[in-house]
This record gives sequence, C-alpha cells and structure tokens, in this order.
Amino acid sequence: MNAALWTAQALLAAVFLVSGTLKSRWPKERLIASGQTGVAPFPLAVIRTTAVCELLAVAGLILPWATGIAPVLTPVAAVGLSVVMAGALISHGSLLRADRAAGRGSAEAKNVAANLVILVLCVFVAAGRF
Repeated sequence: MNAALWTAQALLAAVFLVSGTLKSRWPKERLIASGQTGVAPFPLAVIRTTAVCELLAVAGLILPWATGIAPVLTPVAAVGLSVVMAGALISHGSLLRADRAAGRGSAEAKNVAANLVILVLCVFVAAGRF
C-alpha cells in the first residue's frame, strides 16, 4: 500500500508541477490552445492563484511525508488538490455540456475523464495518508 501511495504521490506531483508551471507562465490563450480549456471562463488572476496553489501542493505531496516533518500536510495537500480537481471537473463539464447543446463535437470528454482520474488519485492519497 505504501508503494502505491508513493507512486500516486509522484504522479500527482509530476502532473501538478507541469500544470502549475504552465499556468504561472503562459498567457491564457496559450493555455487554452494547449488543451487546458478549463481556464477559459476564469480571469488571469484566478489562473495564476491556482498555479501557486498547485505548486505549493507539489511540495506538500512529497516533502512532509518523506522527511517526517509535519506529515499531516501530505494528505492536506491531496485534499486541496481534490478541491482544485472538483473545480476543473465542473469547468470542463460545463464546456462539454455547452458544446453538446450547440451540436458541436468536443474534446472536453477526454478532459473530464482525465480530471476524474486525477481526482480519484488525490482522494486515494488523502485517504491513504490520513
């Protein structure tokens, strides 16, 4: 179980390191063009704040549990990322519904599925480390 939790933590850290780095540096239009369409309805300040939270959570996923210093911060980081992913699911889900209502094809179904997998991993780490 410990190996599975560490694997999930490492995967989540990698995903959110990339996501947070891109959101902190790229303009909104470039994020959307790269497939991070869930940022579309949000102002840049919200996107940048989310990026900072994601990057802090990356450290929280790994360092506290690895060092034994305040290990409760690892599941807390996973819970925080669960909240971020719930928001991403809502954002991508609304874009998917809008596309379907307009009769357009959409890549949002893949984004929703990816968000759901990441959310499940976040919950797994949170539950396993609490």
